[in-house]
Amino acid sequence: MMKKAPRHHRARSMALPFILLIWISLILPAKSFPPSLSGSSSTQPTSLTLALTGKHDKAASLRFLPNHCRNGKDAPSLLFMNGGDAGDSLPQPKKPLAIKTSDTMSKLGTFAQKNFFLLGMIVAVGSAKLFPHIGKNGGMLRPELFIGNFGVTCIFLLSGLSLEVSELKEAASNYKLNLMVQLITFLAWPFLVGVPLTRGLEFCFPGLLPKPLLDGLLILTTLPTTVNMCIFLTSAAGGSVASSLCNAVISNLFGIFLTPALLFRFFGQAIELPFGAMVIKLCNKVLLPVTVGQLLRGTKMKDVYNNNSKKFKRLQEIILLSIVWNAFCNAFTKGMGLDLHHGIVLLTLLPLLHLGSLLASFGLFRTKMFNFSRREQVAAMFCASHKTLAFGLPLVNTIFEGNSNLAAYCAPIMFIHPLQLVLGSLLVPRLSMYTSHLDDDGDNDLQN
Repeated sequence: MMKKAPRHHRARSMALPFILLIWISLILPAKSFPPSLSGSSSTQPTSLTLALTGKHDKAASLRFLPNHCRNGKDAPSLLFMNGGDAGDSLPQPKKPLAIKTSDTMSKLGTFAQKNFFLLGMIVAVGSAKLFPHIGKNGGMLRPELFIGNFGVTCIFLLSGLSLEVSELKEAASNYKLNLMVQLITFLAWPFLVGVPLTRGLEFCFPGLLPKPLLDGLLILTTLPTTVNMCIFLTSAAGGSVASSLCNAVISNLFGIFLTPALLFRFFGQAIELPFGAMVIKLCNKVLLPVTVGQLLRGTKMKDVYNNNSKKFKRLQEIILLSIVWNAFCNAFTKGMGLDLHHGIVLLTLLPLLHLGSLLASFGLFRTKMFNFSRREQVAAMFCASHKTLAFGLPLVNTIFEGNSNLAAYCAPIMFIHPLQLVLGSLLVPRLSMYTSHLDDDGDNDLQN
């Protein structure tokens, strides 16, 4: 009779098949195991082979856990789920370089599409600084022909094509909004901003700016709003183009009478202006293209515009960027005729002044007592805070012709024009998000 093997030898012999099975599972792929060895009749790979092949099927892996560990915080962080720590699992396969490059280019393209206008502003200003003689009026490309005439006409033609007649009627009949914008333009700006600002700088900082430049700041506050710029920026930000168009036209018509009256009030000299020429220019530049656009809405062009609205909006942005480029080329070429110290002071003061006017008017028009829609708030903000270069320079040149301080009077107007474009463009992406939301009590303003 044979002796029984010791208990520990019997344990070793019983464990040997399990050890061999583990070694075989390490060497052979998952598909070579019959279903009976996997402990299940399904063809899902085992947890160990999941770790080795790098294929993570979380649902399949969780079947090997006890019921109380399959969900919640008690689920153990096993190496076959997410690869474990660096020292617990094999390294995951890396993406090929071509795929990484493709992902990067895709992200850059998406970013450029979302921030096209802002990036375009940077390119326009940078190229104007590097090559100002190319884009100046009368330069190599003669931009005053295709930008100053065709570009501006195209913008207002598209504005007329995109506007419903009912929108124009509603905007023209919105007396509360229109009255508020005009009061801010011709009353609040000169008397609540211009006079206190110039008097305060003269009294508190007597050597900061010379008297002619302070007078130029005061002249700036008496001007009407821009015609092109406020409409372009309102359209880019998703605001009410009809409200912006109505207020731009009304402001420039009133400006023919009110601006000379304000200058006579401040400077005490009678002024004669070419009233007829200004009205004709305003009609040719603004009213005629808008009217033609409205007439085209009765043709198939309405469907063409509606089906390609995004492309037409991008065209408007490109034209606006070309106007920015032309304006900066002219500014960098001509210069402002100022000392470096005074130029730095204006470049510090005017952006703060304009940004303050944007935020103040935006906060005013958002108050619930006016009950303006978000699109109307954006339009009113741009119209009430802008000051026109196209109207201002000819006006100042006409009024102060032959004056030795003419360059100083024009300098703030020249400075504020590109700054309005830059600051307004920076706000366009956030304002677009603001106007895209429904009008409700939970407004999301620029500060959120």
